[in-house]
Amino acid sequence: MFYRPADGHGLPHNPFNAIVTPRPIGWISTRGADGSDNLAPYSFFNGVAYVPPQVMFSSTGTKDDRDGTKDSVSNIRETGVFCVNIVEYAMKDAMNQTSGPWEASTDEFELAEIEKAECGEINCARVGAAPASLECKVTQIVQIEGPSNYVVFGEVVGVHMRDDCVVDGIFDVLQYQPLTRLGYRDYGVIRDKFSLKRPGE
Repeated sequence: MFYRPADGHGLPHNPFNAIVTPRPIGWISTRGADGSDNLAPYSFFNGVAYVPPQVMFSSTGTKDDRDGTKDSVSNIRETGVFCVNIVEYAMKDAMNQTSGPWEASTDEFELAEIEKAECGEINCARVGAAPASLECKVTQIVQIEGPSNYVVFGEVVGVHMRDDCVVDGIFDVLQYQPLTRLGYRDYGVIRDKFSLKRPGE
């Protein structure tokens, strides 16, 4: 099968998200200028550089109570900071609860009964029990093609790792089993891993 996205795919559901998988989930916490906290998952998320460490996430779509975007990007525009919380399998239901189109005034930490902790380097809340959290200062917000498509880039200025996830000096993902986003309404979980040496190593 071949199709041009501009012409449509003719299938019951868009296959694009199912093709670009698995995707890590960035559980983005932000704080508005008024002090209100927000938490929402984004599967267009990844690390993009080592030195300095940098990450990105992309927000698509909009909410009626925000100016052409969603709560996360709106808050980031106001404050210039955000925190990426890593999602473990055990937190899948809480993460899903925070994905709803809640009003801007809703604190998703409270809604999903998630332990809240303060960041150390930025004025923002984080998921206290997350396997890891990355405190970020925004470097760029780029509007890309399409309505309400924004890519947010941030420099990581603080890193939290849960003690039980550090084993023999290595951050061991099997200790918490990362949740990944697949296509449609599907998710995956990492329960196995293997290593490959690069040529010449």
